[in-house]
Formats: sequence, structure tokens, C-alpha cells
Amino acid sequence: MIEIIPAIDIIDGKCVRLSKGDYSSKKIYNEDPYHVAKEYAEHGIKRLHCVDLDGAKAKHIINDKAIAAICSVKELSVDLGGGIQCDEDIEKAFSLGAKQITAGSIAAKDPRKVEKWLKKYGPDKIILGADFKNGKIAISGWEESTSYDLIGFLDDYISRGIKTVISTDISKDGMLEGTAVKIYEMIKNRFPGLQLIASGGISCMDDIKVLNDLGIYGVIVGKAIYEKKISLKELEEFIASC
Repeated sequence: MIEIIPAIDIIDGKCVRLSKGDYSSKKIYNEDPYHVAKEYAEHGIKRLHCVDLDGAKAKHIINDKAIAAICSVKELSVDLGGGIQCDEDIEKAFSLGAKQITAGSIAAKDPRKVEKWLKKYGPDKIILGADFKNGKIAISGWEESTSYDLIGFLDDYISRGIKTVISTDISKDGMLEGTAVKIYEMIKNRFPGLQLIASGGISCMDDIKVLNDLGIYGVIVGKAIYEKKISLKELEEFIASC
């Protein structure tokens, strides 16, 4: 069964969502991330994806208090992304209660450092962030494009020991228009042993069911929950039925 992973993106300590990674499109949905995380846990959610959007811009973790509050919900296993650039950042992330970190921008800028983290902490603690636009990896809060091809990037990191990847189609993120099914199917077929977590564009339960039928490992759901396109009750029933 596909793992349902709600997202909590944080700016100024509040739960927000962007559209296509554009910070000017920010919409605040809740000022209490702990309350949101607790509500997810009460509906059977076991895992949460948290992104420090301020940290992604600043290149170091910013929203310590909100992150610690989210991670204090004992029923949830939280992975943290955004601003993790150095050894001090990763240690801080784990000290705040994150069970895993997502290496995004740093993975494109300094592969040797991420490889060192993989050896030190193990691949169960390090997730690769492979967010893309027009087939190319994008970094720094999606404000900077790279020359890295998505498939080549994944291939390189699998050879370095990565087992889990979160891959977001930036053009679809926050748009509620469906997800990049064909691309995720291609990745799944190319790298069958990879734990692929699809992200971006989920608009309804049918989008999740399609990915589940493809055998995708996990799916991140964000704006669709906030906009009530998908209810927590629906997610709870789906989890219970599988």
C-alpha cells in the first residue's frame, strides 16, 4: 500500500502553501503547526513531511520552534527538509526530533557531503530531494535551476547508496491539477528498488489511488487537504482499507 504523507510547509512559524514554488503566492492555512500535525495523527497518519521554507532560502534551519512542536507528536515520524546544508544542520534537525532529513539543494551542490552523511547515518535517515522542472533538478527553494537531468541525478545517487527519494514536479506543485503520473511510472520502471515518494499536484483521492495501483512507495499530500479537496476522513478510510 502507498504511504500517505501529509506535508507541512513553514514560513514564519505558520503552515503555508505555495504554487509552483513561488514564494509570492504564499497562503497561510494555519498558524499552529502542532495542531495540524496532531490532527493528522488522530486520523491514522504515521508519517509527515515538513519543509522549512524560510530555511530553504536562508540555507540553514530557521523555524526551530515550529519544527520541534511538530516532531513532538509522538505518533508521527517526521522527515525534515529546507536549509539543511552542513553537518551542524543535520545534527540540529535530529535534535529537534526529525527521524529523517531530506537532502535537496545540498545534494546537487555537494554530492560528496551527502555521500558522507549516507555512510555516517545510514540510508534510512537520508532522503534524496529530487525536485524537477522541465526534466531538470531545481534547488534553493526552487528558485535556482541546475543542469542536472532528473534520471541521471537519480542514477548517480542510487550508486552512492540512496534508497528513498522525494520527487516533486514543480510545475504541478500546489496547482491541484493532478500529478506527474507518467514520470513517476518511468522512474518506477527504471529503478524498481527505489522507494519513490511522489509529490506535487495531488487533487483528489483518485490521484492517490492511481499512484497506489502503480506501486509507488509514498505520496505527499499538501494543498488538497488544506483546500478540503481530500478530507482527513477519506485518508483515514483509505489507510484502514489497505
